[in-house]
Amino acid sequence: MIVLQLFLEFGLLSFVAFGGATALLPEMHRVVVEHHHWLDDTTFTHLYAIAQAAPGPNVLVVTLIGWKVAGLAGAIAATLAMCLPMSVLIYLLIDRWQGFAGCRWQKAVSLGVAPLAIGLIFSGATLIAQAAQFGWASWGLVAATVLANLRSKLHPLWFIVVGAILGGLALA
Repeated sequence: MIVLQLFLEFGLLSFVAFGGATALLPEMHRVVVEHHHWLDDTTFTHLYAIAQAAPGPNVLVVTLIGWKVAGLAGAIAATLAMCLPMSVLIYLLIDRWQGFAGCRWQKAVSLGVAPLAIGLIFSGATLIAQAAQFGWASWGLVAATVLANLRSKLHPLWFIVVGAILGGLALA
């Protein structure tokens, strides 16, 4: 049953969702597009774009994938699977976590999660860039945006506006 498969696949993914659902895009893509063939590359990319354009949490992409694969039941199963298992685990462990404060392994885990999340998010961004068939102009825009963002105090929305204008003019 496809709804159960969705639940199991996203349930497993929830345990490595450091950085949110967006950080899992490459693995979601592997599972949904390459392994199960539930979606094609284009549909996967479009669902991600819709999820990012809509207000709300970034886990919305999981809901949209579930919806596209198995309708309402799929949307509910995928969303619950992504949110529920790790939430229950954290709830059960949070009191004990504080009890290990000062232990070397606890410090190592705390320090290791940040680079892991950054790496996963970068991996997801690379997957989307490849699916969008970035050219040199697009990569140049990314580099210029990063540099400008690091060196100025402009609100990030201004960079999005510039990117949208350049994209609308087919310059990036």
